Amino acid sequence: MSKLQDDFNAIIAKIEERITDEELLNFLKQQIADISMLYINELNKVMDLSERRVNQVVENQRVLEKKQQELEMALNNMEKELFVNEEEYDFEIVCPYCNHEFVSDIGSDVKEVECPECHNAIELDWNQEEECGGHCGSCGGCGHEEEVEEIEVVTDEIEEENQDDDDL
Repeated sequence: MSKLQDDFNAIIAKIEERITDEELLNFLKQQIADISMLYINELNKVMDLSERRVNQVVENQRVLEKKQQELEMALNNMEKELFVNEEEYDFEIVCPYCNHEFVSDIGSDVKEVECPECHNAIELDWNQEEECGGHCGSCGGCGHEEEVEEIEVVTDEIEEENQDDDDL
């Protein structure tokens, strides 16, 4: 800004050198000051307008970022609800020891889960070679009745062991 002030003062000095009539000199200086103020006022208006526009853009950006965060949260929630993590599944389990029914998040690498009621370990069989056909009574989708019979036999044996333990 000081260069502008220096240039302005240099112009006024040249005018003062050439014009000897004091009244005309003062009139000319006043007119130059008035013209300068007009330009300064217009520049201030442009700067104010620019500042308002920048502030509006900043505010719009803030609103958009907030909406984006809300959308991301909604999408994450939808993703959690709609897509099952391939490594973790929700299973409804009935404990063969105490018949307590509970839901557990179980990964495919888990071999056993603890019953929250009786705290016995329940061994999980991930028999992944065979596909579900939909004929068993528990899920309506595996098609292996012999497995159901085998599970019932194992469950009966466990119940008998528990009965024997209770008799002692």
